[in-house]
Amino acid sequence: MAHHRVRNDPERTPHTYWTRKAAGALATLWLASVAVFLLLRLAPGDPVSAALGAEADQEQRDRLADSLGVDRPMPVQYLGWLHGLLTGDPGSSFHYREPVTRLIGQSVGSTVQLALAAGLLMLVLGLLLGVALASERRGRLARVLDPPATALLALPVYVTAVLFVFVFAVLLRLLPAGGERDLFAAPDLAVQYLALPAVALALPGSAVLARLLATELRRTRQEEFVLTAVAKGASPRRVLARHVVPNSLAPFFVEFGLHLGELLGGAVVAEQLFARHGLGQLLLDAINQRDYPVAQTLIMLAVAVAVLVQLGSELLVGRLDPRIARAGTGEDR
Repeated sequence: MAHHRVRNDPERTPHTYWTRKAAGALATLWLASVAVFLLLRLAPGDPVSAALGAEADQEQRDRLADSLGVDRPMPVQYLGWLHGLLTGDPGSSFHYREPVTRLIGQSVGSTVQLALAAGLLMLVLGLLLGVALASERRGRLARVLDPPATALLALPVYVTAVLFVFVFAVLLRLLPAGGERDLFAAPDLAVQYLALPAVALALPGSAVLARLLATELRRTRQEEFVLTAVAKGASPRRVLARHVVPNSLAPFFVEFGLHLGELLGGAVVAEQLFARHGLGQLLLDAINQRDYPVAQTLIMLAVAVAVLVQLGSELLVGRLDPRIARAGTGEDR
């Protein structure tokens, strides 16, 4: 029997790729919602004890549990919270007795400023350091950059944050050690207060990106089309700009998407160390107070940002290189 190979439909392949990626993202978000809901309730403590303390009698505890809704079966609580998430109303804070959306709206500006500044720094530093580390003229500059790039891979945010505060705020007194200012009311001061937490948050990710890009650049230099361009007499700068760098960026942007999605998690530490009143500080307070609606909504927000950024980066790479989309659907076999 003759076997006929079905030809790829170039119009359908990207749509299949996007559909599978979107379905995977939705499944991840649903599983994360279940995990977040259960883990918060399995942790020691409960909102009633956090609010009343150990001295309250059982009648007071029962009354508060009923008003908060934590005495209902957990499936009912989960479905109610999930419905609220999907409709844009995740409930009210147990502690502040205000809508969760209002509390998030009051704190999100600070975190967005920090995440955007750190993300931009991470992107620029990762590109510049990656190109420098992969330079064919691996002279003094590359030898100088190698040790700090390696060290930054191992340093978490809280270590770099403490080092920066000690050097730039305590010793040199160039930048404030903590706090924040309104970016629109006093942009010059706001940038000064934003500098240290943004750099501390960006450096570990930029070191990872630089190493990855340097590896990809060295690999691409050995590709046949690059060697052909060199043999035809193209200048090293032209080969790098026109052939090597553009064909090495796909893994870089996927990794950048992963780290960009993780910045909200890193902001929890950075905001605590630098006394910024953003979503990270709000999340820590909610966890300590067992404020379930606030804590689980903020964690899901962080997960959603990470998933959506990663999905966006993968779709962008799939658009730039259709071979990846075809590989993702299995239609290139």
